[in-house]
Amino acid sequence: MTRTARRPMRVVVCGTRFGQVYLAALARAPERYQLAGILARGSDRSVQLAKEYGVPLYDAVEHLPGDVDVACVVVSSAVGGGRGVELAKALLERGIHVLQEHPVHPTELADCLRVARRAGVHYLVNTFYPHLEPVRRFTSAARRLVGLRRPVFVDAMCAVQVSFDLLDILAEVFDGLRPWSMSPVAGHAGRPMVSVDAQVAGVPLTLRVENRMQAGDDSTSLLLHRITIGTDAGNLMLVNTHGPVVWSPVLRLPSNSAGQFLPGRSAVEERWSDELGPTTAYVGTAEAPTWATAIHEMWGDGVLAVMDRLRERVDADVHPLHGSQRLLTVARAWKELTEALGYPEVAEPEPGPPLTVADL
Repeated sequence: MTRTARRPMRVVVCGTRFGQVYLAALARAPERYQLAGILARGSDRSVQLAKEYGVPLYDAVEHLPGDVDVACVVVSSAVGGGRGVELAKALLERGIHVLQEHPVHPTELADCLRVARRAGVHYLVNTFYPHLEPVRRFTSAARRLVGLRRPVFVDAMCAVQVSFDLLDILAEVFDGLRPWSMSPVAGHAGRPMVSVDAQVAGVPLTLRVENRMQAGDDSTSLLLHRITIGTDAGNLMLVNTHGPVVWSPVLRLPSNSAGQFLPGRSAVEERWSDELGPTTAYVGTAEAPTWATAIHEMWGDGVLAVMDRLRERVDADVHPLHGSQRLLTVARAWKELTEALGYPEVAEPEPGPPLTVADL
């Protein structure tokens, strides 16, 4: 039986590496969420964070108090060499709603959904980046665009560890991924970017993935996401996961009765300007956040957005499996993508001192 959520939901955060983002986010919304503890293995980091947030540190699911509403499982699943799925299932079996950080293998995802249905609680996978404001701005504009004009192509780049959520972004744009296909392009050995010829929702997709990671640190990628949706009217680009979003209309050259399209000081020039507009325009702000703002504020806002989604499901008492089919489709497509990419190579970056735009 699902719980109502009229009072602040009592939340436990499992894992304290990326879990720090969840802890900071939840602390910003005490009227909706009450941090009830941290579940971790007892590292110095976990001990320090428990002291900082003034909450108990637990080392096993069976030690959690009985009034926990939600657990945020920010621990790697089996695909990342972790025990996140086992932890999620144990929490679900105790009648605790679970929000699990991505990625999750489709078989494990189906297992968790079955446990959630049996226990009468909710299980959501947080693909994280689709909930950030610039990405939401992009998907909203992209959905409008493909509703007005036929999509011709998708061109995308991402790091391998955020490929799951790239597919979820595209699923949001196209109301799903079917039909999809993933075919590796031969001859990428030794290259940092692996190309995949694909299609999503029947639209041709050219995807390039940085299929390499530094051992023990998945935060050293050269990029996160860049996505372009192309139509016969123009192209909409998410330049970076944190923005900006750019609209570039295609060139349509109006001309006069003699076929001249280069305007002089005449009415043609005014018509030209009115019909074509700027070569590029921003959807929303042209400004991108600093890394400090992105991590401390924008990422936290994204966590709260998906937590609010979970809270709404609990309050509305919807079926635990409601909306799960799309996520299962994303997970299956992601499995095909990782098989096409092959095992990531080991990266050994030597970044040197940071560069700013002023250096360029």
